[in-house]
Amino acid sequence: MKRVTRRTRARWLPAAMALAALLLLLLPATLEGALAAQPSPARDDELAHAHARLPAREWTAIRNVIDAQRRALRAGDAVRAFSFAAPGIQERFHDAATFAAMVQQAYAPLLDARSAEFLEGGVVEDKTLQPLRLLMNDGTVLVAIYEMRKDDAGRWRIAACVIAPSTVRSI
Repeated sequence: MKRVTRRTRARWLPAAMALAALLLLLLPATLEGALAAQPSPARDDELAHAHARLPAREWTAIRNVIDAQRRALRAGDAVRAFSFAAPGIQERFHDAATFAAMVQQAYAPLLDARSAEFLEGGVVEDKTLQPLRLLMNDGTVLVAIYEMRKDDAGRWRIAACVIAPSTVRSI
């Protein structure tokens, strides 16, 4: 098993962010509808500076929203968890119970992970993406990639999430 260093992470992070953007662009209309824009190749210099497009306080707020939703879901507080979803997701699922059932079925790793670690987020193709590394009980490592959007009140909300396997294994 390979140990991931900062140097290794720096090499694969731009590719992972581009892949995350591509995954979110190609998602079927499961959350907020199909995304109309076709992906275009992101330039390396844009990816290298993607994190800098938002101030640190915004990344903190984004991470707080994701963490709060995960805590609410794990505690069985569907109403609180639903409150962190973007308006389009709330419209699609109509109520907290339906939303929580969908998460339990389709996003079980978010609830079952023995630990989670935020990775460096970025803005790719005008999408704010925040990856979260999930370490599962069997040693499997997954990455949940959240697309975040601000609502009309300027609060960060979760607009989409894709869970993908990682090339990293736990030690």
